[in-house]
Amino acid sequence: MVKKILISQPRPTSDKSPYFDIEREYGVDLVFRPFVQVEGITSKEFRQQKVSIPNYTAIVFTSRHAIDHFFTLAKELRVTIPETLKYFCVTETIALYIQKYVQYRKRKVFFGTTGKMEDLLPTMAKHKQEKYLVPMSDNHNDDIAKLLDSKKLNHTECVMYRTITNDFTPEEIKNFDYDMLIFVSPTGVKSFVKDFPNFKQGDVRIGTFGPATSKAIVDEGLRLDFQAPSKEYPSMSGALKAYLDEHK
Repeated sequence: MVKKILISQPRPTSDKSPYFDIEREYGVDLVFRPFVQVEGITSKEFRQQKVSIPNYTAIVFTSRHAIDHFFTLAKELRVTIPETLKYFCVTETIALYIQKYVQYRKRKVFFGTTGKMEDLLPTMAKHKQEKYLVPMSDNHNDDIAKLLDSKKLNHTECVMYRTITNDFTPEEIKNFDYDMLIFVSPTGVKSFVKDFPNFKQGDVRIGTFGPATSKAIVDEGLRLDFQAPSKEYPSMSGALKAYLDEHK
């Protein structure tokens, strides 16, 4: 039976988060504890990449971290974001997050439904005239670049933030007693495996967000019990609720 769940992301700031509904409905204890920390690069580090934000007409966002650090860097560099700039996001949740920084206009914001870049590609291909900038983490791979190349899109990838491990303390390791672990990034998987080299999964369930995170779990020889996003469950909370429903 699942009673205590460790979720590798910060605790939601809103009381209306669906995670808190899950706690009440299923009587589970949710513990939010990031396995990694994200920090922005400096404006000096960004300039070394020789990327000029005003040269691009569209931005591709794969996470809320990317949005935060894009607008932070733009402010530090004193770049004025034109109202004509278009935003392409892998999910609607990420697209809505843009409202934190600019007035949201649906005609300039496009998003996919599954959280996978492949799902967003057809929309981007309809805007072939755009020059796309893709803010990324320092530990990204070439998958997105290859996908955009496949559609002959004009694009540039740049590093705007870095991911560092948030190591478990000896006390946390000693008192580790979770029935389920939820990972939201491949770096989080690596961090966990480093801190728990002798981890035996047994009855511990594992959920993941994102295809790269799922692959990281499988590559470590662990059993993947459920994953998001999918067409049925675009959010991690939705996938978790469905899993708990199925395994009452």
